[in-house]
Amino acid sequence: MTGVSTSFHGFDIGRTVRNITRRLVQVALMTAPPMLRIALAVPFFRSGLTRWDGFLSLSPSTLYLFEEEFQLHIFGGLYGFPAPVLIAHLVAIAEITFPILLVLGLATRFSALCLLMMTAVIQLVVPDGWATFHLPWAALAIALIALGPGKISLDHLLDRFNHAGKVRGAG
Repeated sequence: MTGVSTSFHGFDIGRTVRNITRRLVQVALMTAPPMLRIALAVPFFRSGLTRWDGFLSLSPSTLYLFEEEFQLHIFGGLYGFPAPVLIAHLVAIAEITFPILLVLGLATRFSALCLLMMTAVIQLVVPDGWATFHLPWAALAIALIALGPGKISLDHLLDRFNHAGKVRGAG
């Protein structure tokens, strides 16, 4: 006997395992990107909802946080946000807009990059949150930047539509 047999009465175990693995990869490649998009969108969207007190009106607590409480921890010093009211508005808009875009799978890589940058700034404000919040958020954002939106996304649909238009236009 020179090798271990992988067949049992004509049933090839190795081929079966490879086929199952290939199918699992196909399912994962289809489902992982939308799940990653939702997982990253949820905490930012929930935070964004708390920032508003009516249509385009920031809540007083949001303004207070950006004007008085939030401090950037940089090189051992504490620094307030420049233009805190403007920053509060931009953050509040971003925390609603980018999660919606992510869930739709529209401008996915750009939205993930923006939320990654926001995570970096949040890390400067809350340095103790790295292991519990910021690292998972950063990992999700980087995974989306690397993998892209996936097939279940508006980005994919628009790309297919754009490609089909180019093919039709070339003929």
